[in-house]
This record gives sequence, C-alpha cells and structure tokens, in this order.
Amino acid sequence: MKIYADNAATTKMSKAAIDTMVMCMDEYYGNPSSLYMIGQKAKEKLEYARCCICDIINADRNEVIFTSGGSEADNQALLSAAEIGRKKGKMHIISSAFEHHAILHTLKKLEKQGFEITLLPVHENGIVIPKELEAAIREDTCLVTIMTANNEIGTIQPIKEIGEICKKHGVLFHTDAVQAIGHLKIDVKEMNIDMLSASAHKFHGPKGTGFLYVRKGIVLTNLIEGGAQEKGKRAGTENLPGIMAMVTALEEAVENMDKHNAHKEKVRDYIIKGLSEIPHSALNGDAKSRLSGNINFSFEGIEGESLLILLDQRGISASSGSACTSGSLDPSHVLLSIGRIHDVAHGSLRLSLGEDITLDGADYIIKNVKEVVSYLRGFSPVWRDLQEGKREYIL
Repeated sequence: MKIYADNAATTKMSKAAIDTMVMCMDEYYGNPSSLYMIGQKAKEKLEYARCCICDIINADRNEVIFTSGGSEADNQALLSAAEIGRKKGKMHIISSAFEHHAILHTLKKLEKQGFEITLLPVHENGIVIPKELEAAIREDTCLVTIMTANNEIGTIQPIKEIGEICKKHGVLFHTDAVQAIGHLKIDVKEMNIDMLSASAHKFHGPKGTGFLYVRKGIVLTNLIEGGAQEKGKRAGTENLPGIMAMVTALEEAVENMDKHNAHKEKVRDYIIKGLSEIPHSALNGDAKSRLSGNINFSFEGIEGESLLILLDQRGISASSGSACTSGSLDPSHVLLSIGRIHDVAHGSLRLSLGEDITLDGADYIIKNVKEVVSYLRGFSPVWRDLQEGKREYIL
C-alpha cells in the first residue's frame, strides 16, 4: 500500500487545477501588461483571479497581490510593517516562538536592524494566549505576526481574538495563513486581519504561486524592483497559468471544505487513538484545536529520521517536521517551544492527511508505525537505559 501523508509539506495538484493551467498556457499566453488584445485578454483573467480570491477571503478587489508563495508574502508583509513602524519611531514586533522560519528568519534580520522582538510562548498545547499577547503590546509596538495554524503540530490560533486586540491598540496584525487557507474559513474583515500570506501548493494548487492580502491604506515595501506590475509593488510578469490554477484549486477546496474536514477529522482521531497505544508516546499540540489532517507524535527512545526512512520503505510518506528544515540535525523548534526536551523532540513523526485517506489506510499507518517504533527501540541504547532505570521516562 502507498500512502502520501505529508500534505503539510506540499499537496498533489488537483486535476481541475492542472487543466486550468494548461488551458491558460494555451489560450491566455499574452503578457497582461501589453496593450494589444491578446495581452488584455490575459489581464482580464488576471483581474478575474484577483476578484475570486478577494471574494473567498472577503477582501476588496485591490487588496490582493500575487507572489511566488508564502515565504515571499511573509517577507514582504514583515519588512513593510517594520518600515512603517520605523518611520513612526515604533521598533517593537511581537510574534510567537513556533512561527515558520520565513517569519523567524525575517525577524532576526530586523533585529539586526535595531528592532526589538518579543516571541510569545505557546505553552504545551501549542496555542498563543490572547491575554499574554495583549500584555506584551507596548507604545512602540508596530506589528503582531501570529500564524493561523502551525505547520508542524497543526494547532489553530485564536486569530479573531488576536485581531481584535491589535485593532484595539492600533497595531498592525499579520497572519501566516499558509497552512490554513483552503482548510479553514478565513474572513479578513471579521477577523481584523491587516495582512495575510498564502501559498497555492498547500491546497492542491501549483508550487511557486501565492498571494499577499494587504488592507487598503497599508504601504508595502517592494522586495522586487523593475516594473509596474501588481500596483507597482511586485515587479515581474505575473505567472497567469499558476495564478489561475491556484484560484481553481482554492475554489475547489473552499467548496468541499466542510465535507473534507469532517472526513479527515474522523480518520485523524482514529489514528491518534491507535498511536496513543504505543507506550511512552505523546500527541504534540492540542487534541481538538488543530487542523483536520494533522497528527504529530513523539516517541521516546528513537530517532525520527530512522522512523521516516523505514516508513518510506513500507510505502508511507511522512515527515518529522517542516519540509523547509529537512536535512537539519537540530530538533524541531516547534516541539522545543511546547516544552519537549531535545531527546524526545528528535523522535517525532508528523502525518498530514489528504482527502483521499481511508480507514484501511489509517490501519496500515497504525500497524506500521507500531512495528517500526518497536523495531527501533529494540537496538536503541537510550531505550535500553530507560528500561534498565538508568534514565527516567519523560513521556
């Protein structure tokens, strides 16, 4: 049996998205910036795509710009908010300890430029507490950036409450919604979101395509210079086939969201119950306030890399954390942020389910994870020390 269970890293493009992309390459190949008819037809499609996305997130037509993906959108949002803050003498930014590295690395860059960064704790359940966030806001706070849903442990943050707090204090609020768009309902006005990042390949669209929502009145700092595309804020000929495929995928995802979430939640909880039977294991993150397809477990006494390799040999594609940090020997910063010690964080497994997961597939996952964990523990010196009482169990 072959099971792809790493949808948080990327999803397979839907057939409808592929068909839209091919059609667009064939029929709307003109440059949207050109004045002749072929170019203007492409421009019409570009603006149609923009309107579709705005309708889905309840934004105004001119509040969305297209990007190469979530990382670019995150960078532009943070650097823009920082520049706005700098001009007002506000040099303090609030985020959380378990953000995506596109956020954390940009914050480190800003820290070197004189900004003061406060990283809020997320506690054992992996959720930011709004009262703690409000207490951290100062007179010189220019931005709060909190992800909508975590990419590793799947926990969903109280975005509406955070947005209300930021609006109350007059602080810009950005959310990295890369893992959430297409899987959770997003209304930027109701949630008081000022800026939002999204990436198509997380909801069955193409890689290399995304968007940034920017509330009207916020002045963006350009990352790319060279042309007047995207209101002069993102130079370069727009990737119309990718953009149109992204819209098709997003419309599909939103239309089927409730049905898909109900199915994935059922299978997710079934797998969580099965993996919880493994001794000295623990689910990472809140059991209920998490993405419908996300499962993240730590198993004491093993290495996550070995677990992934052996599962792959059995046809199960999974992850130990973010795809952006695969190859790193360091334990997940997300797991460390919720209190897992290094040894335990190293033995983690992330399963991110797709809509095609079945209960038969779930049984296959449970059976093989149990067998592989038992096998790895059989020759683990750490596990031997635990069993002999030379070390104390953590989980």
